[in-house]
Amino acid sequence: MTVLEQTETIQITDAAVAVVRDLLVQKQVPDHGLRVFVAGGGCSGMQYGMALEAEPRPYDHVIEKDGIKVFVDPTSMMYLSSATVDYEDSIMGGGFKIDNPNAASACGCGSSFKAKDGSSAAPASSGGGCGCG
Repeated sequence: MTVLEQTETIQITDAAVAVVRDLLVQKQVPDHGLRVFVAGGGCSGMQYGMALEAEPRPYDHVIEKDGIKVFVDPTSMMYLSSATVDYEDSIMGGGFKIDNPNAASACGCGSSFKAKDGSSAAPASSGGGCGCG
């Protein structure tokens, strides 16, 4: 397995680390990591995704914080470089949030975005509003 030595990176907040750690314990997979990725779709053209995985894939960027590993494939890293993964808990419910400086715009719920370079893996919806909610 080849793991890249990266200069690009993403940040993960203490709140997100705590939630990931709790998820790993609940799922009884303490040695897994969090995969963060970008895929085509969503109302803004690209959407964020997350999954728990046992190990990094070849060429993944691996970010570690407080014993938690985050895996990001090279293509997703192009869109996520310098982004911050956070977890917010509110009266309306909690969830992961990605603060992405590479996003030119995002949908209302924050789960999809359009990249600043104008690229999108899928066409944005023409409705003008967010269909995520």
